Amino acid sequence: MAAELVEAKNMVMSFRVSDLQMLLGFVGRSKSGLKHELVTRALQLVQFDCSPEVFKKIKELYETRYAKKSSEAAPPQPQPHRSPEALPIHSSYDRGSSVARTSLSTPNIDYPVLYGKYLNGLGRLPPKAVKPEVRLVKLPFYTTLDELLKPTELVPQNNEKLQESPCIFALTPRQVELIRNSRELQPGVKSVQVVLRICYTDTSSPQEDQYPPNIAVKVNHSYCSVPGYYPSNKPGVEPKRPCRPINLTHLMYLSAATNRITVTWGNYGKSYSVGLYLVRQMTSAELLQRLKTIGIKHPELCKALVKEKLRLDPDSEIATTGVRVSLICPLVKMRLSVPCRAETCAHLQCFDAVFYLQMNEKKPTWMCPVCDKPAPYDQLIIDGLLSKILTECEDADEIEYLVDGSWCPIRAEKERSCSPQCPILVLGSSDVNGMPPPPNANGENGKAAADVVDLTLDSSSSEEEEEEEEEEDDDDEGPQPKRRCSYEKGLVSAC
Repeated sequence: MAAELVEAKNMVMSFRVSDLQMLLGFVGRSKSGLKHELVTRALQLVQFDCSPEVFKKIKELYETRYAKKSSEAAPPQPQPHRSPEALPIHSSYDRGSSVARTSLSTPNIDYPVLYGKYLNGLGRLPPKAVKPEVRLVKLPFYTTLDELLKPTELVPQNNEKLQESPCIFALTPRQVELIRNSRELQPGVKSVQVVLRICYTDTSSPQEDQYPPNIAVKVNHSYCSVPGYYPSNKPGVEPKRPCRPINLTHLMYLSAATNRITVTWGNYGKSYSVGLYLVRQMTSAELLQRLKTIGIKHPELCKALVKEKLRLDPDSEIATTGVRVSLICPLVKMRLSVPCRAETCAHLQCFDAVFYLQMNEKKPTWMCPVCDKPAPYDQLIIDGLLSKILTECEDADEIEYLVDGSWCPIRAEKERSCSPQCPILVLGSSDVNGMPPPPNANGENGKAAADVVDLTLDSSSSEEEEEEEEEEDDDDEGPQPKRRCSYEKGLVSAC
């Protein structure tokens, strides 16, 4: 059977576009696309679905085009040395390697290396241009152990809106052991997982995970749960969906048996690619420990950065003599424990790495809470200078960096502003006899008692003195009529 498959592949490689279209049309596959895309589909057909009828059709097309020399030139055996890109094609016959069988488009097969000399002694086929591959962004909480299926485009088979794309693969014994021996993150969830990642088919830059519409993933005979939408309380705003790797491990056969995955997706014009990976899922505590190991910035380097920020600019009319930094995390309003910021951030203010990693573990955004700019994990640093300050200054919530790189707590200024510079005037009520209140305990201990101004005394005495002065002035000028008094002053109280 293996020899027949190799022979069929070699025949397919010699086909022209018309032959490839006839073969694909015979099995009901799409006939559109460039030649290398047609060859890719035909090779996948031979590799994963080569029935006797298909093999007979391939042989018929080959004999029709090369009838005269088909009996003379026997297809040679494949070369013993193959390029890494070509190895997955023959991996279904190697029980020590991972098998990836798929009906998806895989345009990156190196045809000339696989099939060097074949027809009529013509030698190797002319090298083709290598199509750029789709790349997925690295996820901090997932460490890739093996790539089971490279990002492969989901190709619609017809004009229906709902499409299905199957993929068949098997795990190696080593991969099965890795999964079985891994620890459990929670009941039923292993740390080593087989995950499915989906993204846009765009080769210009690494792509983030993005689900197509109406997505459904079936593993063997069971459907796998896909993350749902976040609820939206704002009218007119579409709910967002967290697009994360889909864990397939709990539905797979952890043995040498093959696993079948069927991706159902909506064909609405956009092109998507899928990939299969064996990964190890990390926790926020593990990422924090890794950051503490490799991400601490030396205090002297942080001090040099402070000097650089506060360096006098001759072109600026404003001179900065200091910058204040809060010791409170902007995320949880608690004192910093592991001061952290992104290396690309322009500010000196830090946030707590513990809470930042925990929040991104639940809902990954990787945005700086201070400047609202991207702060991915691989750009995070721990501020060694601020870590040292936190241990030396335990009773202050804010510090100020000075021009020379030194620092001072803002707490000292607050205490200085609270110290009294003049005696305190106590505004209180006196007793009924108009006597000042008795001295407090501080006065008895030898301390100077505060001066007390009593504003509740009867103000009639001052008024009488003013009236007597006015009467004396009137006597000098002449007799004046008597002033009538309709009330009795002794009865008036300011209380």
